[in-house]
Amino acid sequence: MTLSVVTPQEVRRDLIARREIALLDLREEDPFAKAHPLFASQLPLSRLEVEILDRVPRQDTKIVLYDDGEGLVAPAGERLVTLGYTNVHALEGGLGGWRATGYELFQDVNSYSKAFGELVEARRHTPSLPAQEVQARIDAKADQVILDARRFEEYAVMSIPGGISTPGAELVLRARELAPDPATTIIVNCAGRTRSLIGAQSLVNAGLPNPVFALRNGTIGWTLAQQTLEHGQSRKFPEVREQTLEEARARARDVAYRAGVRRLDTQGLADLAKDQDRTLYRFDVRTPEEYAAGHLPGFRSAPGGQLVQETDVFAPVRGGRIVLADDLGPRADMTASWLAQLGWEVFVLEPFAPSGGFDTALETGAWTARLPALPGVETLSPRDLAQAIADEAVVVVDLAPSPRHRKAHVPGAWFAIRAQLPEALKQLPKDKAIVLTSPDGALAALAAAELEEVTDRPIRVLAGGTEGWIAAGRAVEAGLTRAANAPTDVYKRPYEGTDNAAEAMQAYLDWEFGLVDQLARDGTHGFYVI
Repeated sequence: MTLSVVTPQEVRRDLIARREIALLDLREEDPFAKAHPLFASQLPLSRLEVEILDRVPRQDTKIVLYDDGEGLVAPAGERLVTLGYTNVHALEGGLGGWRATGYELFQDVNSYSKAFGELVEARRHTPSLPAQEVQARIDAKADQVILDARRFEEYAVMSIPGGISTPGAELVLRARELAPDPATTIIVNCAGRTRSLIGAQSLVNAGLPNPVFALRNGTIGWTLAQQTLEHGQSRKFPEVREQTLEEARARARDVAYRAGVRRLDTQGLADLAKDQDRTLYRFDVRTPEEYAAGHLPGFRSAPGGQLVQETDVFAPVRGGRIVLADDLGPRADMTASWLAQLGWEVFVLEPFAPSGGFDTALETGAWTARLPALPGVETLSPRDLAQAIADEAVVVVDLAPSPRHRKAHVPGAWFAIRAQLPEALKQLPKDKAIVLTSPDGALAALAAAELEEVTDRPIRVLAGGTEGWIAAGRAVEAGLTRAANAPTDVYKRPYEGTDNAAEAMQAYLDWEFGLVDQLARDGTHGFYVI
């Protein structure tokens, strides 16, 4: 199909005027991380249908698609129109067109949140300590606590010695519980810079009486200083006492007020939801465990620290509205204060309003993505697939993200990227039926019909996907030894793992240091710093 074309200049005008727009990069994460506009959100063609309904919930939102000449825009447009989206366009010239105008291109992922973190430090001079000084304080048994603002899973991989997992939105709520003596120094770290800076500045903004510092350059700085990290730690923040909670509520609400955050009850939320001309995101900013134990219907789990770090992932529609929920309060207020400074129209839901809130009926369970109706496909049960593998009658193709494939896949399965299946076919063993799988089977079902168009080989789908295979007690293997496509679906962060070259880490830091100047050249952000 032929999509109407919009110019880079029109996209820029929409961003500056804060009109709703979703600028979607259809490439895989690795090429996206090499160059993209500031407010582009990466939503690859490979995963379009399984992510779009939550990430762009309003079907007449203005959507602008682009690639870098890979031919992804036309099939993406067809799929979106089939799903009912009515305002879909192509960016004139794609990424090359944006570049040709002289507009800024940004690197890495979550670029605008990271650029904002650098702007915060530049404007507020967020206090920080170098790795060597923090190590000396540890050696001297100084009166301090080290709070790791990342997701717990990241913390468990590698952490600063003695650090305690306290994801970003929890900091103002928990810090005084961990450091009740005002003389105790609080040091906030992450892997690089952004979450350290935002976390430390959160405590400063909230007026904690303790000395507060960010660990300069996070675990990257620690590694570059040739200091030892811990691995496999499980220290977590404690519960809060009522007195600590009330203090945190007052402090966080004051910060939110200064940032211009508004509050509403459930009737106000219902009123916002009636506005069919505006996108409305609903996020529960508590921990995933709290969310699973009971959450308000219609709210997606988005722990506050990660929501600020990955706003482009959770909310690609720039110019939309965001409502945050938190049964305790401080996490929503602090998260909202940052989103407001990032240019969002953001509200905090009163947790126990007279018209209802967390004291009403709650839903339980982890958040799951909304999926479109899946096509009918021919399936194989785990048992039948196991027999077919034993008979060497099939080749299994796994469409899972490469990290999940590396962790566990059906024995003998090939890794492939859905949008690159025609190229993958050339690498697969010949003259065998193909069985597609993906984590829950949804992506495999969507891909089956596409694959049938480019090959005469029989195509089947593993019933229940790889999760169903595992649930049936079948063995799995690890690693990525059979790749039909290069694993460009994931950009490897310089700070991931413990064997990264020092040059890559330093280059990453140098890139972050330059973001404030890039923001000034770009001129579309509209950020402010309280």
